[in-house]
Amino acid sequence: MDHLEELKQFARLHAGGQGMSPGHTAEVLARIGNDTPGDARSWAAVWTAAGRAAATRGDLLDACRHYALARFPHPADEDRALAQRLCVDAFDQWRLRQGGIERLEFGHPEGTVVCWASGLDRGRPLLVVMGGIVSVKEQWAPLLPLFRKLGFAAVVAELPGVGENTFTYGPESWRTLSFLMDRLEGRARVTDTSMLALSFSGHLALRAAAEDPRIRSVLTVGAPVADFFTDEAWWPRVPGITVETLRRLTGSADEGELRSVLAEFALTPERLNGVRIPVRYVASSRDEIIPARDQALLHRSLADVRFKTFDDVHGSPAHLGAMRRWLFSSLLRLRFTRRNRFLPKPRTSLSERPS
Repeated sequence: MDHLEELKQFARLHAGGQGMSPGHTAEVLARIGNDTPGDARSWAAVWTAAGRAAATRGDLLDACRHYALARFPHPADEDRALAQRLCVDAFDQWRLRQGGIERLEFGHPEGTVVCWASGLDRGRPLLVVMGGIVSVKEQWAPLLPLFRKLGFAAVVAELPGVGENTFTYGPESWRTLSFLMDRLEGRARVTDTSMLALSFSGHLALRAAAEDPRIRSVLTVGAPVADFFTDEAWWPRVPGITVETLRRLTGSADEGELRSVLAEFALTPERLNGVRIPVRYVASSRDEIIPARDQALLHRSLADVRFKTFDDVHGSPAHLGAMRRWLFSSLLRLRFTRRNRFLPKPRTSLSERPS
């Protein structure tokens, strides 16, 4: 599969995840003839033009969706860098009109973490939402009002190196999640944190959960665990877009250096044994990125893990509605179970006590 066709295949997943209709997505993709920066028929130019058209008619959220795809899979050229900025600006304008969503920026010696947040309150359990290596926070941030209504203090962040997160993605990137919880102390109940961490951020959440007791549940979709990072036989099957994006995020000079760095990411059974919280995992039976052995390792190593498997490719793009319902119902069920576990048992009257 050539580069442009691979871009289009991945775009269908991310367009659907943002609520774009298949017909509209197909219509935009049909206008794209190349991926040459500066060309009017290039990937970034066509998606950006569609975004500007949406902004002109006053639909800022739709504009944001198109800009997110224009910068896909990462801002490697000036056209994509422009789309990245337009994406953030469009969402910023939309959330100011909506109200109830705030922008958070946290400085760190390694860089900057920027988030969108809603429902922050020290009495509310924290929910951290994070996408994978190619998805920006603006793709998931429109869900913030829903999470607020469900009773969460919700924060949508980005994987290190993605979007406005300027960290370098590396084996210690899981510490970003603990860093976020530290910074949100007093603004959410961080000792009761759930992670809705998709794809590669699911790996970060699993690694962090082995160390940080504030994480009380992890929900993920297609997260790599071990074999993805180490299996020489599997690696040739990994899409070129995934390889190139990982090379950029890790700062690797070439694929050889990337493979050496990735080997340090693998989670061992011993490390996974430290994850003593509920894990809920959406798997795809025809996943072209994550080997099934990674899920088998979780099944062997975790005390409380449940899987929902769809007959689909990575991210289960043909089952987005069912996948979202399963994740949200699992999230709420786990929260309800935790909350009830610590409620005082009702007192029985004398007449109800056994004689």
